[in-house]
Amino acid sequence: MNCLATMKDLDLHLVSIFDAVMTEGSVTKAAERLAMTQSAVSNAIARMRVVWEDPLFTRSGRGIKATARAQELWRDIQAPLAAIRVAASPTRFDAATSTRAFRVAVTDYVSGALWPLLRQYIETHAKGIRILAVPYTSQATASQLRDSNIDLCIGGLQHMGDEFRLQRLFVENWVCAMRSDHPLANAPLSGDDFLEAEHLLVSLSGDPVGFADVSLERMGKRRRVAMTLNNFAGAPSLLLASDLIAVLPAGVVQTHTLRESIYACDVPFAIPPFDCQMAWHTRHERDLAHRWMRARISEACGRIWKPADASRDR
Repeated sequence: MNCLATMKDLDLHLVSIFDAVMTEGSVTKAAERLAMTQSAVSNAIARMRVVWEDPLFTRSGRGIKATARAQELWRDIQAPLAAIRVAASPTRFDAATSTRAFRVAVTDYVSGALWPLLRQYIETHAKGIRILAVPYTSQATASQLRDSNIDLCIGGLQHMGDEFRLQRLFVENWVCAMRSDHPLANAPLSGDDFLEAEHLLVSLSGDPVGFADVSLERMGKRRRVAMTLNNFAGAPSLLLASDLIAVLPAGVVQTHTLRESIYACDVPFAIPPFDCQMAWHTRHERDLAHRWMRARISEACGRIWKPADASRDR
């Protein structure tokens, strides 16, 4: 039975309290957010436990931990609760006075280039808006969006299901990067030289296999990954201090402060480019503040990277 069916005895006030407790992971913080006393929130939780016939929350350090049943209920209420809030909210969104916070899962090389432009715009037009970066891993994106742990995700994303929306921001190509005085620099890079070199791999997940390795495997070839990093920002500095070479998204070099010291050339075999996309849950589709934030990100990316095709949301 759908969990929403068990809410027939609850009013929206209780549902809102439940959502706040789940979001904050703390009775105290939920009370502050709702401008209620802690005892009032605790009493509401006691009523929820009776109706849902589940403990819902257990103590965990200074906060609380949601039960599996609570997590299931929370997933079920997200879409209808968001729809109610949109319907009941004012029809206008005023960026100049809003204090909305947006949690965005994003790679460090994208945020490093994108955040300065967004901040410049916000300081001029929307000083109360906050943008909070969250570590990006493609494996966790769907659950983070579904559970409202993030508002948006930016990265090399593909279709995740009908409950999510994707917007292509730009198309990214791959380059082979090394220090400008590297023995392999400033000359055509052969496949043999590439395979014999020592490689740096940026792996956000820690997996020592990247896109280049997948393409090489199809050709029956392997390279030697001598070192890995879990962020893009440190790659140019490491390349400058070593004989390592790295296959990187072109934007990592093009937007980095050390780009003048890095030599970038074509990878000597085919690696398909990838779409850098922005994803969000469908419950935010009509949220005016959310739409405003998506537009700002799209505009800023268009100024930094080659604009994507005219077709957008899907």
